[in-house]
Amino acid sequence: MFSAPFTFAALSQHFPILQVVIPLIAAPLAVFIGVTSIAFLLAFAASITSLIISYSMLMQVIDGSVISYHIGGWAPPWGIEYRVDAANAFVLLILSAISTVVLPYAKTSIEREIRASAQTLFYTCYLLCFTGLLGMVITGDAFNVFVFLEISSLSTYVLVALGAERDKRALTAAFNYLIMGTIGATFFVIGLGLLYMMTGTLNMADLANRLPALSDNRTVQTALGFIVVGMGLKLAIYPLHLWLPNAYTYAPSAVTAFLAATATKAAIYVLLRFMFSVFAPDFTAATGALNLIILPFAVIAMFAASIIAVFQADLKKTLAYSSIAQIGYMLLGISYFSHTGITATMIHLFNHAVTKAALFMAVGAIVYQTGTSFIPKLAGLGKQMPWTSAAIVAGGLSLIGIPATAGFISKWVLISGALEKGWWWMAMLIVASSLIAVIYVWQVVETLYLKEPVGDVVVKEAPLSLLIPTWILVIASIYFGLDTELTLSSARAAADALLGTAPLAAGAGS
Repeated sequence: MFSAPFTFAALSQHFPILQVVIPLIAAPLAVFIGVTSIAFLLAFAASITSLIISYSMLMQVIDGSVISYHIGGWAPPWGIEYRVDAANAFVLLILSAISTVVLPYAKTSIEREIRASAQTLFYTCYLLCFTGLLGMVITGDAFNVFVFLEISSLSTYVLVALGAERDKRALTAAFNYLIMGTIGATFFVIGLGLLYMMTGTLNMADLANRLPALSDNRTVQTALGFIVVGMGLKLAIYPLHLWLPNAYTYAPSAVTAFLAATATKAAIYVLLRFMFSVFAPDFTAATGALNLIILPFAVIAMFAASIIAVFQADLKKTLAYSSIAQIGYMLLGISYFSHTGITATMIHLFNHAVTKAALFMAVGAIVYQTGTSFIPKLAGLGKQMPWTSAAIVAGGLSLIGIPATAGFISKWVLISGALEKGWWWMAMLIVASSLIAVIYVWQVVETLYLKEPVGDVVVKEAPLSLLIPTWILVIASIYFGLDTELTLSSARAAADALLGTAPLAAGAGS
């Protein structure tokens, strides 16, 4: 008996599991083969494949439909379900797109930051981190979120520690990240344990059906608290952010660019999914998680982290504190408890990922050529490294939120959400915090263009293998500031999915 011919449609039914399995299989192959060039090709091929899959799934679910994939043919809630809607499909696209752009950059940058014998290990850990982030986002099983969270975290600790070739402080940064990450994961899994104790299920869709009947239960309320704090540590919510600045500063440049654009974004998605899909929105509001925890710390992060960034002497650390401030904007959108607020958070996930990855890659190009990211030593590089310096200026403008950049769209929607609620004072705070960003961006611009070079050493422009990936993201940050059709429509569809307001559409199952 002949089997049915192979078709793309038949393969596409398995996209949810292939999204995770392909990079997972590529990770050990990179070590077993042991050749750096082949390890890179494996990682890049897995990343491109994931990008194609994530885009295909986003196009399937952007109309409000849902893909439900049953692992091993076991129907949920008994079996593990991978569940894809507009919200996580959009985040999967962000993760895959950033990975695909960062990897060619990493191929060159790690040559001077990681010893040759450890470079295959880099690609393996990179793929495991990528797998863990994808798994966190796509799974519909709450305990699987924890499993993939640990996969991504353990590999991230190694990736950060690989920066010890350039600066031994990377080892301390990795250790601090390990301690804080472990505490966060422990809080998260305690919350899951409490939910399982009260409901007898870990399937997130099933939890969403059972929890409304337990809205007054103190154990369930405590579970939400543990989950919020646990994920708050992972996404560096202020003041649980202390692991992030050193991890971003001392990790290899490619690692910093990847993590800054992806890791905290996946954690924010998980927080969104639990607060608005697993727990009913009314329950989340009733517990005060938004008004008592998320909102005040989001505003503090916007100002405190931006002010701290002004006084940093290392450009990597400046951008690291800037990331904490940007996380504050994303959390602020969550705290609005509105469709516009969630839309602002989702679109800022995308825009900040593109912008911050471009900035860290540009700084990595400077480190590649000069061996330092110490701001006073970058004097005069605007003339010696014009393309790299221009990338930093363009990325900085997007961070501030200048019109015609992606950052402007994020803050416009965020301000619209504030005015929609009648919070004119919040709109003013958003503008005020953005003005602080002008200060630290201008400090860098002034150093690059208006100060004389230190010494007589002539620095050459970074190689094209670093510049091209960097400028792809710079151009993207400008393009998506002008054409918002894909990002805004995807962000609105994601908000519909998270708030349960998506239009009814036939779902796909497997």
